[in-house]
Amino acid sequence: MEYEAVIGLEVHVQVDTKSKMFTRVGRGFGLPPNTLTDPVVLGLPGALPVMNLEAIEKSIKVGLLLNCEIAKVCKWDRKNYFYPDMPKNYQISQFDQPICIGGEVEIEMPGESPTELGPHRKVKLTRIHLEEDVGKLTHVENDSLVDFNRAGSPLLEIVSEPDLFSPEEVFAYLTSLRNSLVYAGISDCDMEKGQLRCDANVSIRPVGSEKLGTKVELKNLNTISGVRNGVEYEIKRQTSVLQEGGALVQETRRWNPEQRYTTPMRTKEMAHDYRYLPDPDLMPVRIDDEWIERLRGHIPEMPFDKQRRFLKEYGLPYTATSALCPDKSLCDFFEATTQECGKPQKA
Repeated sequence: MEYEAVIGLEVHVQVDTKSKMFTRVGRGFGLPPNTLTDPVVLGLPGALPVMNLEAIEKSIKVGLLLNCEIAKVCKWDRKNYFYPDMPKNYQISQFDQPICIGGEVEIEMPGESPTELGPHRKVKLTRIHLEEDVGKLTHVENDSLVDFNRAGSPLLEIVSEPDLFSPEEVFAYLTSLRNSLVYAGISDCDMEKGQLRCDANVSIRPVGSEKLGTKVELKNLNTISGVRNGVEYEIKRQTSVLQEGGALVQETRRWNPEQRYTTPMRTKEMAHDYRYLPDPDLMPVRIDDEWIERLRGHIPEMPFDKQRRFLKEYGLPYTATSALCPDKSLCDFFEATTQECGKPQKA
């Protein structure tokens, strides 16, 4: 029997703001451990959260650039779990009323040759919700050290539909999404600094079947190429298990980038395992049309739209637009030069 893969991605993006999500403590990278903390970040008794307006506005902008429906009302929930990188033992997140609903990410697959425009399609999104980030654990021999500098930073979770079907589409999706977020000034999306992280949900099913197979979630995917490689391995592993008469288990697995294989971490949690409940310390956010339209005016031209314009307006070859358009500052420099000399090909 032949099998096909079905893949959904959960992408976590740190929103570039001056302060953290629910406190005025600054956010940053590379500072001495546990220096970006206060009673709110550490979950001390009596500390109360206050919403970060900049993070909310940038989340709305992400929804607009990805063609989401912006919720008229979104609310905050407590996602309960015990883990040493979450000092409150719950994470403030959004469960049943996220800030953005639906949406899509345009991707381009390789053309017949490197010099030709490839086929485009739009990958469907389920939702985008805003939450606070957790701390970072460092394991040293028999000890685990906790750094809360990252804890409490505003974090967007962008959840796709199971609408990707190959490792190559996964790579194209993450590249396109990253370029769009950097263009709009939402985040630097530096995966080495943890500003963009991805979990992949992978399942396989018989070719022609509409029913989804058993889902396996992949963790520890630290680069875009690492996500592609992890997904590729997991598709082969799951196919081999079924072809040998085995059964797949819904679980979370860790990707080992050095050895290039996955290992089990734990059986997969369900939503009820987190005992979501509305956060009593935070009011819902009401978003009116005037607020949305004001932010819509700050959405820049997106990379693929810019590429199409460069191809048509300036008559540039596809290879030139492919080099220019992922870099917004380079595009701005090119257009300024073109205006001065009037010759886009030479510019």
